[in-house]
Amino acid sequence: MEIIFDLKGLRGAVSGWKNQGNSIALVPTMGNLHLGHLSLIEGAKDQADRTVVSIFVNPIQFGHGEDYELYPSTLEQDLDILRDANVDLVFAPNLDELYPAGIEADTRITVPDISDILCGEFRPGHFSGVATVVMKLLINVQPDYAFFGEKDYQQTLVIRRMVSDLLLPVKVLTLPIIREENGLAMSSRNSYLNESQKQLSSGIYKAIEKAATMLRTGADSFDGIEKSSVDWLEELGFKVEYFSIRRRQDLKLVNDGVDKSLIILVAAWIGDTRLIDNLQVDI
Repeated sequence: MEIIFDLKGLRGAVSGWKNQGNSIALVPTMGNLHLGHLSLIEGAKDQADRTVVSIFVNPIQFGHGEDYELYPSTLEQDLDILRDANVDLVFAPNLDELYPAGIEADTRITVPDISDILCGEFRPGHFSGVATVVMKLLINVQPDYAFFGEKDYQQTLVIRRMVSDLLLPVKVLTLPIIREENGLAMSSRNSYLNESQKQLSSGIYKAIEKAATMLRTGADSFDGIEKSSVDWLEELGFKVEYFSIRRRQDLKLVNDGVDKSLIILVAAWIGDTRLIDNLQVDI
């Protein structure tokens, strides 16, 4: 496994693979790897001749007062995991090289509309930060495929839209959520939870499963399902940002009686930790 910290080295490795006719898959991460990341890596290895994993905690996708400074950094542990996974190359870029104008003045990419709802409403600028760093990675890795997890479902739509609008020659592939035994979607931020919070966190998945059952049986209106779900989570002790039923393809509001491919999305705080989850539903 090759470990590269600079763009010149990355471009040289990629150029060599391209000259050999190898296909390339990219798995962008912020490190602190877990089984969700490993599922993406396995998917990438199955899809392409060469697999690149990036590790970079991207400051411009964090808002003021968010957990950038606290985000878990476990590079050596991550590298051991990636060696065992037989990854071809790990790219851990330097902040100053990746943002040559500085993180306040560097060029940003904005994907309109889809970036301003749900998580975008509560985390202004977040998706612009995501789109910008993913674009930098796509330009320099030049992958044929890029893999993302469906836990960050809105993020996957933002990236698909960016790739489509900017005519990038890369196929964006997504893989299902990997969950803890209690149903909690795997996330690096789960490490923030204490034992009692970890037990309580199962309530998020229970809430979306219950809402999905109600959708399939037509037991209540969408508004009613959303409200009762929020009430139930708040009774458990969560602070809910949103619990929303949307059209799966674009996260627009559901046209009742017409739209059948739906997704339930939730963002909620437990203590100082923000958790997100979703569940796709066909009715």
